[in-house]
Amino acid sequence: MAKLDRVTVITEALDLLDEVGLDAVSTRPLAKRLGVQQPSLFWHFRSKEELLAAMAEAAMAPHATAPLPQPTDDWREWFLENTRDFRRTLLLRRDGARLHAGLLPGKADLGRITHKMAFLTGAGVPEADAQMAMLAASRFTVGCVLEEQADDRVTSESVPPIGHEAAFEAGLALILGGLIARMPDRSSSGRAGQE
Repeated sequence: MAKLDRVTVITEALDLLDEVGLDAVSTRPLAKRLGVQQPSLFWHFRSKEELLAAMAEAAMAPHATAPLPQPTDDWREWFLENTRDFRRTLLLRRDGARLHAGLLPGKADLGRITHKMAFLTGAGVPEADAQMAMLAASRFTVGCVLEEQADDRVTSESVPPIGHEAAFEAGLALILGGLIARMPDRSSSGRAGQE
């Protein structure tokens, strides 16, 4: 096998995650998969928690590298698509929502978050509302994907089942609707920076 490095370990760990699920990911099967002794992994990661955090960050790469909003973008459309993209990224990996849950933004993420917040406030969204809407959308999305990946739907004869995507879209529309309702009248209907 090629020289063992962090990227190789993370890549193999994510492949292992997809095969066996988060509960079965541990350093023992990962070391076996890599053809090394278990202590070799601790050269790159001091603990399983550090490895899981690196896996979560790598799993979020598709969302973390998506194009940032531009001043001419409609903030409402961007908000919806940004949240949908987050959901799609979580769904790319088995137990992706569980892996991501509780992860704090890294240094690289902070610049992107700042840009997104500046975009929303530039469109006239009050800063506190923009922060809470982004947080609510993020937590809502993680919760939806947790349910979807667990697939523990309880069916009842009195309540028709609602598809995961339909439930997600309905909830997302409610979040956006609530944000729009809190917008100052002068900026709720235009593109970023337009009045």
